Amino acid sequence: MAEITASAVKALREKTGAGMMECKKALTEAQGDEEKAIDILRKQGLASAKKKEGRVAAEGVVGSYIHMGGKVGVLVEVNCETDFVARGDVFQQFVKDVAMHVCAAEPRYVSKDEVPEEVLEKERSIVREQALNDEKNKNKPQAVIDKIVEGRMSKFYSEICLLEQQFIKDNEVTVGALLQQMVSKIGENIRIRRFVRFKMGEGIEKKKDDFASEVAAALK
Repeated sequence: MAEITASAVKALREKTGAGMMECKKALTEAQGDEEKAIDILRKQGLASAKKKEGRVAAEGVVGSYIHMGGKVGVLVEVNCETDFVARGDVFQQFVKDVAMHVCAAEPRYVSKDEVPEEVLEKERSIVREQALNDEKNKNKPQAVIDKIVEGRMSKFYSEICLLEQQFIKDNEVTVGALLQQMVSKIGENIRIRRFVRFKMGEGIEKKKDDFASEVAAALK
């Protein structure tokens, strides 16, 4: 029987939104075959999120989170299919958790698809130069360098994209996987559409005090 690794369980969990133990059991039953494990979870009603992705999510709420006595604030729009679900405690708590996560983790985009191509090209150029300048990579073939670059780009995505980040209340799951779990739990398509994060004084050029000049003026 194939060994069921933690990484395999995590990957299946992120794809299906099912619980960790359910994923491990499904992989064990499927002898490590991910596609068969997904089928098993779907038959158990634990991996239904993908079927709902195409449905229109036009309802929802705009949630907020304020931190540090008003120093940092977040607004986030999360959509669902019905007003009934939008008003429910489970959905409301999810929106609050997402807003709190944005406040703490400071993502720049919701998903990979939103990252501008020029931003990706700039970052890819930087990490490639870093890889080529690393003595450990000297004489390594281009294919290996390419894999190193893509690995570092994956890390870059996890730093700037909300859905790729580890959830602050459970670092065993990404925000994207948490979203899929919510879809399976509630039975509706759910989408984190957009967010904005405000930090008090951000972007304002603060006056720099010239202490030496003040002392000199006081001595005149």
